[in-house]
Amino acid sequence: MEATTGDLTDPLINHADGQLFLHEAFKIIVEEVLCKGTDVKEKVCEWREPEELARLLDLELREKGEPQENLLQRVRDVAKYSIKTSHPRFFNQQFAGVDYHSLAGRFLSEALNTNLFTYEVAPVFVLMEAEVLRGLRELVGWTEGDGLFCPGGSTSNMYAMNLARYRLYPEVKSRGLWSLPQLTIFTSPESHYSVKKGAAFMGFGMDNVILVKGAAPFLVSCTSGTTVQGAFDPLHRIADICDKHKLWLHVDAAWGGSVLFSKKHRHLMKGVHRANSVAWNPHKMLVAGLQCSVLLLKDTTDLLKKCHCANATYLFQQDKFYDVNLDVGDKSVQCSRKVDCLKLWVMWKAVGSAGLEQRVDKAFLHARYVVDQMKKREGFQLLREPEFVNVCFWFIPPSLRGKEKNADYQNRLAKVAPVIKERMMKQGTMMVGYQPLGDRVNFFRITILSPLVSQKDMDFFLDEIERLGNDL
Repeated sequence: MEATTGDLTDPLINHADGQLFLHEAFKIIVEEVLCKGTDVKEKVCEWREPEELARLLDLELREKGEPQENLLQRVRDVAKYSIKTSHPRFFNQQFAGVDYHSLAGRFLSEALNTNLFTYEVAPVFVLMEAEVLRGLRELVGWTEGDGLFCPGGSTSNMYAMNLARYRLYPEVKSRGLWSLPQLTIFTSPESHYSVKKGAAFMGFGMDNVILVKGAAPFLVSCTSGTTVQGAFDPLHRIADICDKHKLWLHVDAAWGGSVLFSKKHRHLMKGVHRANSVAWNPHKMLVAGLQCSVLLLKDTTDLLKKCHCANATYLFQQDKFYDVNLDVGDKSVQCSRKVDCLKLWVMWKAVGSAGLEQRVDKAFLHARYVVDQMKKREGFQLLREPEFVNVCFWFIPPSLRGKEKNADYQNRLAKVAPVIKERMMKQGTMMVGYQPLGDRVNFFRITILSPLVSQKDMDFFLDEIERLGNDL
C-alpha cells in the first residue's frame, strides 16, 4: 500500500511493491519482445484498426489507479500489439534488430535517470561521452575536435546549420536574423528532409535550400547514404569547392556513417575528414538502439559552447571544486539531455571495433545476395545497382509483364506496392517500405542491417513478395 499524502512518516512509493511489479513486467518484456518478437514463427505485427486497438489497450486515464494484475496485462497488450522491430523480417526502416549489450545499457541509463549536463550529476557519463565521441572522430580521421549526442540525426543537421551560421555571423546570437543577409544552403535533391525542415525552423526558409541569385551561401550539406537509394555524395570534389569559397561542409552520414568501421567499405566516405561536421546515427546500422545520434565537429575553438551557451548560474557555477570544463551542458540547446552514450559504449566494449565492422560487412553481403537472387527471378526490377544496403525495386506481377508500353502501365504499377504492403501487414508476415521518387512510381525499398537476419530470411522475403503480389 502507498502512504497517504498527509502521512509524512513513510515515502509515497512502496519499494517492495514497485520492485515486484518491475520484476514481473520485465519477465513479460523478455517473453513478448525479446523471445516472441525475434522468432520467425511469430508475426511481425498484430494489425488492428485504430478504434479496435484503442479499445483493446484501454487507453483511458482515470481518477483511480488500477491493480497490479491489470497493469501487467496492459504491459503484455502493449508488447503484443506493437510492431516487433527486432524481428528478422522487419525491413521497414533504418533501424531493426536488437543488440543485447546495448539493450542492457539502455535499461541501465533509464534506471539511473540522470541528466547529462554537469559532472556533478553525471560524472560517469561526461567522461564516457567524451571517450565515445573521441573514438567516432578518430574513425572520421580527426585527432582533435568536439561533438555532442543529439536527439536524432535531424537535430544533428540543425546544429551544424546553426554552427555554420554562427561562425560566419556571430552577431546572430544576440541580434537575431535582422542582422543577417539572405543565406542559402546547398544540398542534393535526395538529401534528408531535415535540411529543409531545419531551414524553416531556423529562419532561413525552405526556398533558400537552393542556389538563389544574390544570396550568400554559407553551408553545403552532403549526404553519405541517402534515405531511399543509399547514395553517397563525392566528398573530395565537394570539399574542394567548399575550401575554395570558405563554406562550411557538413556531411549527413546518419545512415551511412557506419561504413567507417569497415576497411572494405569505408571508401564510400573518402574525403570525410575534410568536413567541418558530421552527423551519424549508430542506432541505425550499428543497432545501438533508439536513439543514438551524434554530431561530430572538427572545430577545436569551443565553437559549440560559444554558439549555444546561456551561462545559467544555477547550473554552471564557475567556482566549483572541480574542472568546470567538465560541465558540458552549455554546448547543447537542450537543458535536459538523455544519456545516449552508454548503450553504444557497452556494445562497443562487448564486440569491439572488429565486431562492428563484421556487422557492416555482413549487411553488404546480405544486400548483394538479395540483388543476385532478384536477377534470377521473374518480376523483380531494380531501380539501380545498389551502392549501399538499400535495395530499391519494383515487383511486376504476371498481369503487367510485357506491357511496359501500355498507356496505363505506370498507373497500374503504382498500385502494386501499396496492396502488397497492406496484405503483409494484415497477415503480419513481414514489413518493408515503399515510396515514389521523382517521376518513378511506387517501389519497394528493403534496408538490410539487422544482425539477426540470415539467408533464409532473405529467401523468405522474396518468396513472400511473390506470394502476396502474383495475383495482382
